[in-house]
Amino acid sequence: MATSTTARGDLRAFQGSIRLSSAEVTARLREILGAKLVAYLGSVKETRAVRQWADGEREPSAEVVTRLRIAYHAAALLREKDSAAVVQAWFQGMNPRLDDVAPARLLREGDLEQVGPAVLAAARAFAAQG
Repeated sequence: MATSTTARGDLRAFQGSIRLSSAEVTARLREILGAKLVAYLGSVKETRAVRQWADGEREPSAEVVTRLRIAYHAAALLREKDSAAVVQAWFQGMNPRLDDVAPARLLREGDLEQVGPAVLAAARAFAAQG
């Protein structure tokens, strides 16, 4: 039953990451992770940029949008089972499934084609363990 629930949550998170506008993804991600962590993921120094992205006043680059969509997919999946504080800690903490690198750091610094699937797999594994 847990696997089925996790699979449904993963599908919902994936659909949201695709169907939502970049402004909506940013706003929802900000609700889960907080503005500072979203700014870190977006490679910007100030949370004002995150607010502008979320309000639709400014559009992040295509690479940042992709990064935020992957982060939202993982965060939304994890949020179905855990509090926002746990999801924030998961993004910032060393992760043994990711060679003890924080998922946020991988998403910010890595090649998204390689690290994106790895971060999502780590999120799925964490969610499945309950």
